[in-house]
Amino acid sequence: MRAHYRAGGLDEPDLAPHPMDQFGRWFEQAAQAAVRGVVYEPNAMVVSTADADGRPSARTVLLKQYDERGFVFYTNYDSRKARELAANPHVSLLFPWHPMARQVIVQGVARRTGRDETAAYFRTRPHGSQLGAWASAQSTVIDSRTELDASYEELTARYPEGERVPVPPHWGGFRIAPRSVEFWQGRENRLHDRLRYVAGADGAWRVERLSP
Repeated sequence: MRAHYRAGGLDEPDLAPHPMDQFGRWFEQAAQAAVRGVVYEPNAMVVSTADADGRPSARTVLLKQYDERGFVFYTNYDSRKARELAANPHVSLLFPWHPMARQVIVQGVARRTGRDETAAYFRTRPHGSQLGAWASAQSTVIDSRTELDASYEELTARYPEGERVPVPPHWGGFRIAPRSVEFWQGRENRLHDRLRYVAGADGAWRVERLSP
């Protein structure tokens, strides 16, 4: 169960000036690897949050957008992750591209996306996923799967295929504005390359190398 990484290295001169540009480079390579069947769901990321008392929790969600402002995912605002982000907006993201011996680790601050942006994305979701956002009271205890399925079937009858589904008021996006972004490249003998962008008070980014 001990893999030996033989991928190429990562050097400071190879990096883009801005971490989101560097992320774009790696994400595109991960997406190309997904086409070849090497990486599964390259936009899957582990979102780690902590409540007001510092108790952590983590889950995998899908990245839906990224740009110079940060990383965006969507969720139920009544879910555990959203409640924790409301109490403590500091968050960590992890992109685990294991077949490529790569990880990207982000630390940042979460803010809700605007309702117009949320609505625009909601309209791009498949009809069934739109209904699912209404059917599931995410993170709440339910008696059985039957209860969930019944809720979905009721919504299917109310909003059949082709019918416009309203955007749930309790559903929307979070944008993670990065404060640091680490690019981790596996190397032989566990001597991995770890290059981390850190935001300065003036908004400029500096790069530091971390010991593996």
